[in-house]
Amino acid sequence: MIYIFHLLDKPDAAALRQRVRPEHKIYLATVADRIAFAGPLLAGDGQTMVGSLLAIDFESRAAADAWLASEPFNLAGLYARCEVHGFTNLWPQRVGFPPSA
Repeated sequence: MIYIFHLLDKPDAAALRQRVRPEHKIYLATVADRIAFAGPLLAGDGQTMVGSLLAIDFESRAAADAWLASEPFNLAGLYARCEVHGFTNLWPQRVGFPPSA
């Protein structure tokens, strides 16, 4: 099942996010073949990162929770709020989105 990770940063956490981001990306790479989509949530200015939204396939909720427990941003204390939800995609994937940065 795909699990959605809705993760919101603590206020004024931009420096911590930038410092830990390389570890976060390495950790994401360990499940790259199971990522439906992933990226930062942005503030109203369209540039300031304020959280993360990830959609990753896991065999169970327990596996998704275990993955999040070891996620570098989570371990560093970046997130003020973490929500994990099972997700069923009922809408066809749109092609032609801008490429990831």
